[in-house]
Amino acid sequence: MTIKRLDHVSVVVEDLPAAIAFFTALGMTRAGEASVGGEWVDRINGMKGIQVDIVMMRTPDGHGQLELTKFRSPPLVAVEPAVAPPNAPGLRSVMFAVDDIDETVARMRAHGGELLGDVVQYESQYRLCYMRGPAGIIVSLAEELA
Repeated sequence: MTIKRLDHVSVVVEDLPAAIAFFTALGMTRAGEASVGGEWVDRINGMKGIQVDIVMMRTPDGHGQLELTKFRSPPLVAVEPAVAPPNAPGLRSVMFAVDDIDETVARMRAHGGELLGDVVQYESQYRLCYMRGPAGIIVSLAEELA
């Protein structure tokens, strides 16, 4: 048996409204939201007393989703380093194809996005960059050329 699809990627954030604004500026739309808690949530996470607010963000093509999760209980725990460098183990980045990388970078900067390096061109195929977004996640942007 094979998987059917990648359903979504989850990002735990401290500031849910700011994260929603960041990914809305990127071009995603709110697909749903809920407050979640209870025994099943505790059991699946292996923790007790979980209360979270979740907002699902959808890509314009309707296929990709990002789950933004804000823990109300238990409190967030510190991770060292809080803002991991690109070579840290774990989730590296989430990449989005964009129409205009320069315009997208400008919009994301207005919502707290921080360019990690430069916008670079890869051969004659792409312009690429990495930006740091909510909760330290690295958002990769790719503009296809030609």
